[in-house]
Amino acid sequence: MALLVRLLSLGVALALGPAATLAGPSKSPYQLVLQHSRLRGRQHGPNVCAVQKVIGTNKKYFTNCKQWYQRKICGKSTVISYECCPGYEKVPGEKGCPAALPLSNLYETLGIVGSSTTQLYTDRTEKLRPEMEGPGSFTIFAPSNEAWASLPAEVLDSLVSNVNIELLNALRYHMVDRRVLTDELKHGMALTSMYQNSNIQIHHYPNGIVTVNCARLLKADHHATNGVVHLIDKVISTVTNNIQQIIEIEDTFETLRAAVAASGLNTVLEGDGQFTLLAPTNEAFEKIPAETLNRILGDPEALRDLLNNHILKSAMCAEAIVAGMSMETLQGTTLEVGCSGDMLTINGKAVISNKDILATNGVIHFIDELLIPDSAKMLLELATESDVSTAVDLLKQAGLSTHLSGKEKLTFLAPLNSVFKDGVPHIDAQMKNLLLNHIVKDQLASKYLYHGQTLDTLGGKKLRVFVYRNSLCIENSCIAAHDKRGRYGTLFTMDRMLTPPMGTVMDVLKGDNRFSMLVAAIQSAGLMETLNREGVYTVFAPTNEAFQALPPEELNRLLGNAEELNNILKYHIGDEILVSGGIGALVRLKSLQGDKLEVSSKNNVVSVNKEPVTETDIMATNGVVYAITSILQPPANRPQERGDELADSALEIFKQASAFSRVSLLLAPVYQRLLERMKH
Repeated sequence: MALLVRLLSLGVALALGPAATLAGPSKSPYQLVLQHSRLRGRQHGPNVCAVQKVIGTNKKYFTNCKQWYQRKICGKSTVISYECCPGYEKVPGEKGCPAALPLSNLYETLGIVGSSTTQLYTDRTEKLRPEMEGPGSFTIFAPSNEAWASLPAEVLDSLVSNVNIELLNALRYHMVDRRVLTDELKHGMALTSMYQNSNIQIHHYPNGIVTVNCARLLKADHHATNGVVHLIDKVISTVTNNIQQIIEIEDTFETLRAAVAASGLNTVLEGDGQFTLLAPTNEAFEKIPAETLNRILGDPEALRDLLNNHILKSAMCAEAIVAGMSMETLQGTTLEVGCSGDMLTINGKAVISNKDILATNGVIHFIDELLIPDSAKMLLELATESDVSTAVDLLKQAGLSTHLSGKEKLTFLAPLNSVFKDGVPHIDAQMKNLLLNHIVKDQLASKYLYHGQTLDTLGGKKLRVFVYRNSLCIENSCIAAHDKRGRYGTLFTMDRMLTPPMGTVMDVLKGDNRFSMLVAAIQSAGLMETLNREGVYTVFAPTNEAFQALPPEELNRLLGNAEELNNILKYHIGDEILVSGGIGALVRLKSLQGDKLEVSSKNNVVSVNKEPVTETDIMATNGVVYAITSILQPPANRPQERGDELADSALEIFKQASAFSRVSLLLAPVYQRLLERMKH
């Protein structure tokens, strides 16, 4: 039994692979980035790390794979330097950094790691240096010398003027009364400091950056005999207010304060959690047209959507952003948060005017531009700012734009501006009605549309939905971009103007003089009733030119043979509706005759059986018509193909027979020669 258990265990381990059997505890993002920096620096000797320095600044970063190849931090170029990894030092005459740093107490370690100013201020207090040199286990997040130097003069003066209270308390707030290494620094955790048990907020980001009250960890895990030192890039201070309390006391948030109260979101902003509030200032609200702002402020649902679009689901300190990243809001939308030099950007715009205002439940960044989500916009606003402005202009000229600014639930099927590159249609009664047929009487979402669904328009038409492998189409027009769902209406961006069906396939053919000979042939073949009744057909309709291209004797023979004519015409009719936007590279469409048609599209040219189509997507209530200038021949009518099929059938019979008879194998060359003769 014991042997069986061991074998089963070995089998599981082998199934999971060597990583499962050999890997130790998973590394933190910081440790992974440090490991990558070690790999990049190993050619310079042991314990050498590659470091990226932003040109023109003193900012340095351990490099991850992406940054290594891009050589940029926040869009700024970097240079690579090679330094001793944390915890190691150089030895004269030897390559790399072979020696571990001497293990000293916390006080001595501060000087070793580049925080001699912290060491100096520790000396000024009466109590702290003996603690740092004595027994115990502590963690200190030590500001770098540059961090102390960048403090405003008035702040530094208030600290050093009262060293045994203000300075001592400030230094104690940087300390924890136990050893905490980076693998224990989890995203969103709080450590209890040695100053009045006040919390220190830790964030450990996927890109390997660790922040302490939004100060970045520069070099971590410097061991001391009585603890560990982490070097950080700022002097941190206590955090006492939650996000809602900060909104209440900031003068620049007067409009935001009223909006939050009206929406009921104050309970979220004063509750537990770790959020990022992209807080619009009074100036941001003033940039919005008064009519739009008053509409949103007076609509509880739109207002809540607006504010939720400014709240990220996790705390994001500015120092953690070294490149663009997508972040989800409480609204469910995604914002692109990035940076350009020292400026943070939202969706590519530098709209953040003040950053990293820390709260007990997250962080606040001031923004001077409102981020209005689609769900708070009217349909007219969505369409105006999209690539469908020409269609909006047409609606305005036709006096129909009020449909897009009201509270009626609608969907606007808006053609792209590129549809009108050859000219904008003139507005008349017919065009006005066509535009009304681009507005559907419901607020739709494309993900819920299904094949065969019908949609009612303001123009009184019923539009059909066609679902294909790589496209979703409404009549002849296919959706070209993701939906934009507004407060009351949805915008579908379409790849062409809709042409609603005006009658059956027979009505279409009869109404077009190009197809008069085809109509006569359909009557002779007895297919009139088929193409007049309900159904789903794709008709490749030969024009008069196609019939006239046939030799007279062949044309007369065809028109005089009802059975053959019926067979050929059925080969021109597919048994489903295929609009040009649903073709893709190649579609094999079964015909009413039984054989398949090969329909392809290349460089916006549609072909059937390699014959080009002269006009596509003439819509009918029971199908779609394509105009072609040749008569398509079914495979059975092609002499070469009949020979191929006969030969292939014979070969298949021979293969099956050979499975039962070894003798037949000897005759294989003879059979093969016979088959080749049949083909030729």
